[in-house]
Amino acid sequence: MTTATMTSNRPYLLRAIYEWIADNGMTPYILVDANAPGVKVPKSSIKDGRVVLNVAARAVAQLELGADRVRFMARFAGVSQAVEAPISAVLAIYAQENGQGMMFPAEDQTAAQPPGSADTPATSVAPSDPAPKKGPHLRVVK
Repeated sequence: MTTATMTSNRPYLLRAIYEWIADNGMTPYILVDANAPGVKVPKSSIKDGRVVLNVAARAVAQLELGADRVRFMARFAGVSQAVEAPISAVLAIYAQENGQGMMFPAEDQTAAQPPGSADTPATSVAPSDPAPKKGPHLRVVK
């Protein structure tokens, strides 16, 4: 019996959480691994290898939450700049006002395998792992 592999669910979840946050009148922020290949952000906005980006419709132009990358134009210190990040570099999306959103697990080769096809322990972020000490505050919504 063969099982079909599926594409990453990250771009779908990113778009859904973005719409949920915006529909509730809040400000969507994304946390990006600034050291990941393909990330293009102003160096001055990077802190501890990460960057927090306001992706609200009023803050950016030409927002594209695509299947493989996030792209938009934004102002940094009054200068309009292009921002780009592969979907795999997006670590979280959350509402600035209350921290509600979603952290994404690290993507790796085994993440694309169907459940039960590998006996390797999970190396991605688990719900019991503590959140980073610096950066956005996320909490579990029950």
